[in-house]
Amino acid sequence: MATSPPAPDATPAESVVSPRESHPDTLAGLTSALDELVALAQRSIKVFDIDLSWGDWNTRARCDALAAFMRGSRNGRVEIIVHDTRWLESSGSRLTTLLQRYSHAMTIYRSGAGARHAMDPLAIVDDTHFLHRLHIDRLNATLSIGDADRASPLVERFQEIWATGEPGLSGTTLGL
Repeated sequence: MATSPPAPDATPAESVVSPRESHPDTLAGLTSALDELVALAQRSIKVFDIDLSWGDWNTRARCDALAAFMRGSRNGRVEIIVHDTRWLESSGSRLTTLLQRYSHAMTIYRSGAGARHAMDPLAIVDDTHFLHRLHIDRLNATLSIGDADRASPLVERFQEIWATGEPGLSGTTLGL
């Protein structure tokens, strides 16, 4: 019996990942955890941070991985919200180039007044995997892979922060 090909908008089968948790507590460990998360992305990458100045967000390797995700996933989205965009504007040239190139799939917001108290950076991939840093002033964090139930409260937290968002950086240049 012949089977029909998948619909063009069907999402690719996700890799089966054994649930696990670790607790990186060095900058190198946090950066490695972020690399692992980006590599797992199939549908979405959601990031909340103070300004993205830590974690190698503007390195060639990380930006190449983000670009590969956006190229490889027709409906993939990268949503970033930060308290302060000054670091991105002055030192985030690779990220801002990505935003210009993939403005259909990438958004960078500035958090609104209702979320300015949040000081616990987090990255969430596919609403299942996450890295949650307990406070910006501390390096200890939780990396959880393959546990959507554990990620659910952080997905809600991200949505609450995102709801306060206002335009941050734009992928287009307006004006004459």
